[in-house]
Amino acid sequence: MLDVARQLKERHAKRVFVCTTFGLFTEGFDKFDDYYERGYLDRLITTNLTYLPKTVLEKPYFTVADMSKFLALIIDSMNHDTSISAVLNPTDRIHSLLAKYGQI
Repeated sequence: MLDVARQLKERHAKRVFVCTTFGLFTEGFDKFDDYYERGYLDRLITTNLTYLPKTVLEKPYFTVADMSKFLALIIDSMNHDTSISAVLNPTDRIHSLLAKYGQI
């Protein structure tokens, strides 16, 4: 993914965002830091669905996609024996948010 980020920037992409579900960072942050400093990476977004070291939270390019509310909705639906389809298909909520902020 970092190689693709570099190639996109070399092809004149204005901004490159890398999004991951599970940011494991098993090889550390040196390469991410380097790519950010070189301008190949604008933002790294990953969920909080796995352990995140405190050092990553201090990185200027890092953003957490908080999944707590999403998981709570799934657990609540399961505990009340209701469908989780509304949680899995958030289109209506996205449209209402866009309408709220005048984007539609």
